[in-house]
Amino acid sequence: MKLTINNWAEEDRPREKLMALGPEALSNAELLAILIGSGSTKESAVDLMKHILNDCQNNLNTLGKMTIRELTEYTGMGPAKAVTVLAACELGKRRQLEKAEERPQINSAEAIYSVMHPKMQDLDVEEAWILLLNQNFRLIHKERISHGGITGVSVDVRIIMREALLHNATVVAFCHNHPSGSLHPSREDDALTQSIRKACEVMRLHLLDHVIITDGAYYSYHEQGRL
Repeated sequence: MKLTINNWAEEDRPREKLMALGPEALSNAELLAILIGSGSTKESAVDLMKHILNDCQNNLNTLGKMTIRELTEYTGMGPAKAVTVLAACELGKRRQLEKAEERPQINSAEAIYSVMHPKMQDLDVEEAWILLLNQNFRLIHKERISHGGITGVSVDVRIIMREALLHNATVVAFCHNHPSGSLHPSREDDALTQSIRKACEVMRLHLLDHVIITDGAYYSYHEQGRL
């Protein structure tokens, strides 16, 4: 009896394999099998795509030149699956034509302010954000981690550390706004800065800065020599 993908060992299933090892660990047939989802009563989705790719001399460019009619001649490959395969090939071709997105470099309080001021200038409550950077100070991800009241926000430092690790960041920048327009940090701001700094030291992360943002100016703990 032929084994379907669901009968395979979990580490051999394309979806599970991708989640565990990343897409680069999968063959072309396995990646395409994820797209079509199922094969036929005679062969699994992976075997079906191996069959089709073999007829294309294992060349994805040749596969992309096939028509829907040609693809649907294979048992188990209906019009919907054929359309999905050709759409994926077209996306791959378009990706090659586009330049890789350049991540902004954020290596100063002024750069943090330039990125975050448009998001925070009109807020009437305090928000806290983290900017997660790689070792070249290129932005990987930014995220709001707290949304609070007029005079303060509650920040869980553990969330900052978790997000930094999940995004493979090596540099962390923290910022929050003062809706009042005051640039003077509070005692709570000072204590939070030290808590973040100590947590970063434990996790071997570099805390670039804590920047307080108002509409038109900023306060930098780093520039003030307090980090």
